[in-house]
Amino acid sequence: MTAKALQFAGGLRWAIENEMQVVNLSLSTSRAEYYALFHELADKAYFNNITLVSAVNNIAVPSYPSLYSSVISVAAHDCHEPMTYYYNPSPPVEFGALGINVDVSWLNGGSCVTTGNSFAAPHIAGIVALIRAKHPDLTPFQIKTILFACASNTHSTPSATQDS
Repeated sequence: MTAKALQFAGGLRWAIENEMQVVNLSLSTSRAEYYALFHELADKAYFNNITLVSAVNNIAVPSYPSLYSSVISVAAHDCHEPMTYYYNPSPPVEFGALGINVDVSWLNGGSCVTTGNSFAAPHIAGIVALIRAKHPDLTPFQIKTILFACASNTHSTPSATQDS
């Protein structure tokens, strides 16, 4: 195992052991030898009522832990409102959020505009944190269901001309 993978796994293990409610993972690995390690950690989080939100790899390859059903997987989407996000009906990526041309803080008080799935995952993690703050006993499955129900493309608004 590489040192980076061990640090990644160690950080995730720490978040689980310290009972974080929501964990943003703006990273993933595409190396198949880490499948079992991250699957075990994702399941441990899930069964301890910890919601993991993971960015998928920026290259269209399988990445872990974003592929596990116990994790909320996120990719960058071209939307301009942080609270706007979309459900993807064709997994493995489940949700798309603001992650293209994102203005982020940078060195020495500066900023830069950048793109990537790692910028989209925190948007969904933030929404999950807001949900958990209001409803702390929800399970990761229930939170994923709420995200689906509230996604911008999964509900329709009544037409102004529609009869009541």
